[in-house]
Amino acid sequence: MEYRKLGKTNELISILGFGASPLGNVFDVRDEQEGIDTVHYAIDHGVNFFDVSPFYGITLAETRLGKALLGKRKDIFLATKCGRYDLRSFDFSAKRIMLSIDESLQRLQTDYVDLFQLHDIEFVSKEQILNEAMPAIEKIKASGKARFIGISGLPVRYLAAIARQVELDTVLSWAHYNLLQDEINNELVPLSKEKNFGLMNAAPLLQRILSDAIVPEWHNAPKEMLAVQPALLEICKKYGVRLSDVAMRFAMDHPAITTTIVGMNSLTNIQQNIAAIDFKIPAGILEEMAVVIAPVKNLMWFEGQPENNIPRS
Repeated sequence: MEYRKLGKTNELISILGFGASPLGNVFDVRDEQEGIDTVHYAIDHGVNFFDVSPFYGITLAETRLGKALLGKRKDIFLATKCGRYDLRSFDFSAKRIMLSIDESLQRLQTDYVDLFQLHDIEFVSKEQILNEAMPAIEKIKASGKARFIGISGLPVRYLAAIARQVELDTVLSWAHYNLLQDEINNELVPLSKEKNFGLMNAAPLLQRILSDAIVPEWHNAPKEMLAVQPALLEICKKYGVRLSDVAMRFAMDHPAITTTIVGMNSLTNIQQNIAAIDFKIPAGILEEMAVVIAPVKNLMWFEGQPENNIPRS
């Protein structure tokens, strides 16, 4: 396993991060024990970053992860979130955030988390994030219930806009650095170097588009994005490789991104993703893929309040 320093925290984080949302049956229903075995396999093979949220499975993912980490908590860097609690349930009030950390600690069966993040900040006003939610998580950090604090969200330029105005330990950007997207490079990468916060990338498989798995019906991507999967799979078949391995290794190769977080809930998932760390992308395959990808490069769907989806300049 390779490790990188997480910004100014001085923590060394595995370049492969364990996204725990599938433990909450987000993609499909899974046996709890298999999820626990998957977590243990990950830890035994050097994965030390685990990311979860009360939103995933409506607290189920946190509950299962807490069970899996019994006796192993000291071996990992544990991140959870607050502010988003259901598909359309958002509460970034200070009162709810202060309650949320205690609820998460109880489910995770620990007395602190390493990282506490505001989850999908694009769904509420900038004023509430800056004037209410940020002071709340700063207070939680001061209390010792969280060692570090950060933000997460989809609109990459909005993440940068908020990160310019507050002091953060981390920023988690999802879906903006992978084979189809590279907009993380425009503002967020240089800003992470300027302000020395840890930059994390989630969804390198774009919620299964960049894999051979069936894309979930609830996927928000435009149909043009979804349509590239078969063509990319054909290219990978010619080279004798898995699309997910190419996508994972491509994402992990970004030198400014500390960890690449991918959802896992089975031994097959974790074994393939661990193997991708040593995977070598075949010469020529990215160039062939680029031709297929070009018409949809950096095409993205939007979520949250319209004013928080800053248009590309």
